[in-house]
Amino acid sequence: MAMVVTEPCFGCRYTDCVVVCPCDSFHEGEQMLYIDPDSCIDCEACIPECPTEAICHEDNVPTEWRDYIALNRDLAPLCPSITEKRTPLC
Repeated sequence: MAMVVTEPCFGCRYTDCVVVCPCDSFHEGEQMLYIDPDSCIDCEACIPECPTEAICHEDNVPTEWRDYIALNRDLAPLCPSITEKRTPLC
């Protein structure tokens, strides 16, 4: 199981979470971040760092945001890795 970036990240793309990730699992899309489930070690370090509370454990993703599990899995490998804090979109 892995962490999942969900709806509240869309259009904001805060990067506070990426600097605490020990596995460099975050990837930067045009509108939001994604977590690569194959490299995420489920440490949960990113959860308290997210100012929009957009990161959930895969088992705890709210029903209305379940599509974000596949979105993270599918888009993370297509987007560049991000390990440094950047200016958010919002």
